[in-house]
Amino acid sequence: MALLLAAALTGGVALLAQVAGERGITPVAATTDIEVRGIQVNTAGDTAEEARRAGWAEAQRLAWAKIGGPKLPDSQLDGLVTAIIVGQEQLGPKRYIATLGVVFDRTRAGGLLGGGGARARSAPMLVVPVLVTGGTQTVFEVRNPWQRAWAEYQTGASAVDYVRPNGAGWQSLMLTAGQPGRRSRSWWNELLDQFGAADVVTPVAELTYLYPGGPVEGRFTARHGPDNRVLGSFTLRADGGAQLPAMLAQAVEQFDQIFTRALASGELRPDPTLTLDEIELSPEVRALIAAARQAELADAARAAQLTPAPPPVTVTPPSPTPGAEAPAAAVTSSFTVQVGTPDPASIDAALGSVRGAPGVRQVTTPSIAIGGTSVLQVSYAGDLAALAAALRARGWTVTEGSNALAITR
Repeated sequence: MALLLAAALTGGVALLAQVAGERGITPVAATTDIEVRGIQVNTAGDTAEEARRAGWAEAQRLAWAKIGGPKLPDSQLDGLVTAIIVGQEQLGPKRYIATLGVVFDRTRAGGLLGGGGARARSAPMLVVPVLVTGGTQTVFEVRNPWQRAWAEYQTGASAVDYVRPNGAGWQSLMLTAGQPGRRSRSWWNELLDQFGAADVVTPVAELTYLYPGGPVEGRFTARHGPDNRVLGSFTLRADGGAQLPAMLAQAVEQFDQIFTRALASGELRPDPTLTLDEIELSPEVRALIAAARQAELADAARAAQLTPAPPPVTVTPPSPTPGAEAPAAAVTSSFTVQVGTPDPASIDAALGSVRGAPGVRQVTTPSIAIGGTSVLQVSYAGDLAALAAALRARGWTVTEGSNALAITR
C-alpha cells in the first residue's frame, strides 16, 4: 500500500510537470457582430487626443465602406460601432498612425447591409492549429503566434461552428501535432467527447524565416477529419517579424473561407465512422443484408421442422425459506483505475479490455497521458474486489488501493 501511494504521488508530480506553465491563449468570446480588421489610418490634430479621435473616425468610415455599407454621417456610424480594436499604433504630439479594427453591431447594421437572418452552421468542429517552424511542430506546448491568431479570430459570424481549446492543463497533453496523424476512431471519439465536438479541422501553418529579422514565407494547408484529408492550401508572405501577426490573421480568414466552401459543397461534415450508429448504407447493401437475414430465418425454420420437439420439462422453483429475504441486485459503484499507456494503441487496448469485463457498465477517461499513466473512471456492478478479479481474468496484473486499482500487463 505504501509503495502504491508513493507511485501515485510520483506520477502526480510528473504529470504536474508536464502541464505546468503558460501553454495556451484563451479564445475571445464569439459574437455575431461584424468585425473589420486591418484598417490603416494616418491623421493629424492640434493635440495627440484630437489626432486619435480623427483616426478612429476615419477608421469607422473606411471599415464601413470596406463591407459595402451605404454612405452615412459620422453621427449615425457612431451608433453602429460597438468597439475599436487597436492592432498597432504610434501616437505623436499631433500625429496618429495606427492599424485598427472596427466592430459593428449586426442587429443595427445588418438591415443597412442587406444581411440579417439566422444562418445555418456546421456541426461543432474542434480546431487543432499546428505550427511548423524551424523543424519543430507545436500546438499548445508553448504559446505561439499561430494559436494566438485563432484565439483572437471572431468566429461568431462564420458558418463553421469552431470549438477552440485554450491549451491549458491536460489539453496540451492530448492535443499535440501528432494527434491529426492518428486514425483510431475509438481514440478520436474519446477526444472529441471531451470538447463536445463532432469532428476536427486542422489548420497547418508552415513558416520559413529567410533570415533573422527578414521576410517570413508561410505555406498554409487546411485539413479535415480523422483521416487528415486536405481541403485546400495557399501561401502568404510577410516582410518581417513585425508584419507576421497581420499575415497570420489574414491566413485565418482564408482558412475560414476554405472551410465555409467545403461546408457548402458537403465536404465539411462529420465523418460517419466516428459514430457507428449513424453510418449510412446504400440501398444495394441494405437489400443484400435483408436477403441474408431472410435466408437465415428460412434455414432456421426448416431446421425447426426437421427436429422433433423435446418433451416439455416442468421446472419447479425452490420454495423460499420462511423469513429469508430475496437476494438484492448488485449495486453499481464508481472506481478509479490507473493504467500505463506508453502509446495510443495501449489506450485503445485498455479501454476495450476494461469495457469488456463482466459487470462493467461504463468507462470514462478523466485523464489520458501518452507515455505515462492514464486514469479511467469505471462504473461497476459490484465491489472493488470483484472488479479486480474480473480484470485479472482478462490478463491484467492488478494492485488494489483505497477505492482504486492500478493495472499492468
